Amino acid sequence: MDTRQARGAATGGVGGRVAEERKLAGLTQQQLAARANVSTSLIRAVEQGRSPASPAFVSAVARALSVGVTDLLDQPFSRERQANHRLYATIPDIRRELASYALPPDDTVRPRPLPELSAAVANASQRRHQVDLGTLGAELPGLLEELRVAAYLHLGEDRERVYGLLAEAYAAAGQVAYKLGYSDLSSLATERVEWAAAQSGDELAVAAGAFYRAGELIVAANWPGAQRYLDDARHDIEDQLRTGDEAALSMWGQLHLKSGLAAARAGSRQTADDHLAEAQSMAARVAPDRDDYRLAFNADSVKIWSVSLAVEAADGTEAVRRSANFAPITSTPRERVGHYWIDLARAWLLHGDRERSLASLISARTTAPQQTRYHPMVHETVRVLARADRRRTDTISGFAAWCGIS
Repeated sequence: MDTRQARGAATGGVGGRVAEERKLAGLTQQQLAARANVSTSLIRAVEQGRSPASPAFVSAVARALSVGVTDLLDQPFSRERQANHRLYATIPDIRRELASYALPPDDTVRPRPLPELSAAVANASQRRHQVDLGTLGAELPGLLEELRVAAYLHLGEDRERVYGLLAEAYAAAGQVAYKLGYSDLSSLATERVEWAAAQSGDELAVAAGAFYRAGELIVAANWPGAQRYLDDARHDIEDQLRTGDEAALSMWGQLHLKSGLAAARAGSRQTADDHLAEAQSMAARVAPDRDDYRLAFNADSVKIWSVSLAVEAADGTEAVRRSANFAPITSTPRERVGHYWIDLARAWLLHGDRERSLASLISARTTAPQQTRYHPMVHETVRVLARADRRRTDTISGFAAWCGIS
């Protein structure tokens, strides 16, 4: 455990790390609040563990303190790396293959025929949707290497198809890295997605790359930059949108959802709701089982995002209202449903109902255990629940221990 991790462990959660970094920077709470454009009362509440640190808060404060977001989130979690060595052991091989993306092939790798590679990538994306990080992480390095070699061996449209498959596989690798807390590796995977998509001859694949790039900008608290990037991506696929193609409609709606997230993180609630309305209009025009470019855009997905956007705007009551009478359909990926329960737990906590917050976390664990266990917002929610629960109930203590929270 390095010095920063030791400090975070001693003081507890993001709040402890913010306080320590603030003091090292020689800033008062008021000065940090001014730099991060948040209220002093919020800085105080987070540092004292009375309020969970939202993603927007973490990004803004990290930028103000000139530290990494992962430094404040203590990612990747050192205790989890030790307790789940097999899961984290997949990371070096993924990193090695991402670094080898431009290497010419040697004679030791003979890729499968293109139809089999396509099926393997589809299977990897399915594991991603199921948040089966261990199996997916173990399969991806070999699959990426096969695709890299295949891109050299094929010509014309077949080569473009391979690059489309590479973009999808790189996106899956990025999600493994992101969910395990390796933001640097996730950023590298995003670069590979964009690189492969640009050579695929598919404008919608390029737009999917823009979706992931905007996510990187949002995490870095460059919310205006993310908005501009997404605006440009929508402009580039406008002609396809006019044809009524469902893949284009889905991508258009998904890009609006990401714009809504950027707006919500920036504190522009009305703009976020405007983007949400655009996405809702697109979702009404596509089939409920669409999974174009593995972004799973449909009416259920938009409903889930509506809850998330309200939470990002720190309006737990509105998020709870939007969740009323909603049950995700069985075709909705576990990854997406798990996020729904995590966000709903945050919503109930903001709304003031700790019992339902914990119940939502338990639903998240049932739906997507690996995603829930390592999600930083789960850790923040559990810490606040545990601090507020003077009796330290077995349920909260047990959930905290399962997450690896001391």
